[in-house]
Amino acid sequence: MKFISNGMLKMAINTTIMLSIASSGLAFAGNGNTNGFSINSDSFRQGKKLSSAQVFNGFGCQGTNLSPAIYWQGAPAGTKSFAVTLYDPDAPTGSGFWHWMVVNIPSNINHLPIDAGKVDGHNLPAGASHIRNDYGMLGFGGACPPAGDNPHRYQLTIHALDTAKIDYPENASPALVGFLINQHRLASTTTTAHYMR
Repeated sequence: MKFISNGMLKMAINTTIMLSIASSGLAFAGNGNTNGFSINSDSFRQGKKLSSAQVFNGFGCQGTNLSPAIYWQGAPAGTKSFAVTLYDPDAPTGSGFWHWMVVNIPSNINHLPIDAGKVDGHNLPAGASHIRNDYGMLGFGGACPPAGDNPHRYQLTIHALDTAKIDYPENASPALVGFLINQHRLASTTTTAHYMR
C-alpha cells in the first residue's frame, strides 16, 4: 500500500480546488450591487447587447476591440486593491473564456477609462497590470462567440481585495490568477451583457 505525503496531498487538494473553480467560472458574486459595492458602465450594461466597440477584431469578428469605461463605488472597508475580470461562461471550451483580467489596481482608483485594456498597458493606472487572456495576449480581448451560437453572457466584474498586490508567476494563466483573486476577495460586483453573431 502506498502512502501519500502531506505535501503531495496538499498539492492534490489545491489542484482539485483550482480545477473546480476554473470550470465553474470562479462563481464570483452575482450581478449588480453587493452590500453597497456597485459597478457602472455606459457601454457594458446589465442585460444589454454589446456594441461592436467591445467586439474582438479577429477570429472572424470585425469589432473595434475597445475595453469599456468602468466606474465603481462602495468598496468595503479594508480594500487594498482591485481586480477586473471579463469572463464568458458560455464559450464552448469546457472551461469558459477569459477575455480580460487586470490586477493590482490601487485602492484609491474608482474607474478605468475606455481602452484601458490596450495591449501595451499604457492606459492602466500605475502599478496595475494585465494578465494574459484566453486569446493568448495581454490586454482586452472582445466578444467573439462562434457564429450561430445562442447569445453568450459576458460577465464584467470588479473585485475588492484584502491585499495591495497579487503575486503571480510570469505568464500565469487567467484561471490561476482568478484562483488567487478568489483567495483575497472581500467583495465583488458584476454587470452581465450579451452578444451573438
